[in-house]
Amino acid sequence: MIKIDGLSKTFRGGFQALDNVSLSFAPGEMVALIGASGSGKSTLLRHISGLMAGDATASHVTIGNRTVQRNGAIVRGVRAVRANVGFVFQQFNLVGRLPVLTNVLSGGLSRMPLWRSCLKQFTKDEKALGLEALARVGIAHHAYKRASALSGGQQQRAAIARTIVQKAKIILADEPIASLDPESARRVMQTLADLNRQDGTTVLVSLHQVEFAQRFCPRTIALSHGSVVYDGPSSALTAQMLRELYGAEADEILNAAGTPAPSGLLPLPTFAAAA
Repeated sequence: MIKIDGLSKTFRGGFQALDNVSLSFAPGEMVALIGASGSGKSTLLRHISGLMAGDATASHVTIGNRTVQRNGAIVRGVRAVRANVGFVFQQFNLVGRLPVLTNVLSGGLSRMPLWRSCLKQFTKDEKALGLEALARVGIAHHAYKRASALSGGQQQRAAIARTIVQKAKIILADEPIASLDPESARRVMQTLADLNRQDGTTVLVSLHQVEFAQRFCPRTIALSHGSVVYDGPSSALTAQMLRELYGAEADEILNAAGTPAPSGLLPLPTFAAAA
């Protein structure tokens, strides 16, 4: 589904965010990207989606059989690839003054004429799809409220509903639970896990909290200073391993949820679907 070969990114000033990263993701995987601040998680997701170009090296990013970027340049026609890639941002990226349903329906803009999207003229079927998406994430009763009236967790679930309307085959979630309380974070992660399990959607989610990676993602990739330092089963991660990989930075990952870091991490538990 996604293949990355030799991807590097150096920002102005000489900061290297990604250092020769090569990864691949199979269709239907749910994978966590973990790492301390500045490890390269967000930069990697933006490169996969074609929102950012890498260095002019022999790098290559493909989604399916379509090239996203090659040798530091985003290819022409990338919008057609992005139509299948939903991006969930940390800060929700909803228009606060508009109804939740209108925000969610914006996920289908690539499939409708420009004039209808500008006038917010949605068909009956499109509105039904939006309401169905909101029902799937548990907030259909908020459909006609202003988006700004929702809590942080509800806004993030609305952002996920937008990817359902988009009919995204891949969801890239960039720190989607970083600013949420533990229960809201659990609901957002459960929503992503449900889409992965029920629809076969490929989900890549960057996290500070390793405990959520273990609970919801069978595979974890750990980044440190732009390099992949671990790629394997989430269940194999332990606090001791993370301290060996990250040194003093491990406490940021282990304590991100505000709980004391255990000596060993818990095995994957099973959660009921969020209400």
